[in-house]
Amino acid sequence: MLLSEVFLPEFIIDDLQADDKEEVFEEMVDHFCRVTKLNVREEVLAALREREAKMSTGIQNGIAIPHGKSAAVKNVFGVLGISKKGIDYDSLDGKPVHLVLMLLAPPVEAEHHLHLLQRMANFLRNPQFYQDVTGARTAQEISVILTKYEDSEAFGDG
Repeated sequence: MLLSEVFLPEFIIDDLQADDKEEVFEEMVDHFCRVTKLNVREEVLAALREREAKMSTGIQNGIAIPHGKSAAVKNVFGVLGISKKGIDYDSLDGKPVHLVLMLLAPPVEAEHHLHLLQRMANFLRNPQFYQDVTGARTAQEISVILTKYEDSEAFGDG
């Protein structure tokens, strides 16, 4: 499964308004529920909070990867958000977050969930990827960037 298949343009928020971690969870989950027309807000928020309680998903260098597993979703979904002003996220490096990649999966999709987290880690090791995504102006531009990086030899599966 490719990141560009999970983070479809309709699941990309190019101007997050949240100021802190809880607000970004709510903003992204609300967006997810609007797009999917699923009434699973509380279940998904609970899954994200449960995972976050173990350790911050604000990894470093302005990036957060909140994720959770919930039976409330039947497929793997991703919501990508960009914050121009930065989010107080309680990140491991203490810095504000500008790129948030939220991943949701049903418990039966644990293997896909892990594979996608690994792919995201590969992308995020490349500082140019972060610059390209956070510099994009629209959800469509971000989608094109995801596809570009997946198509490149350096980040391919083979």
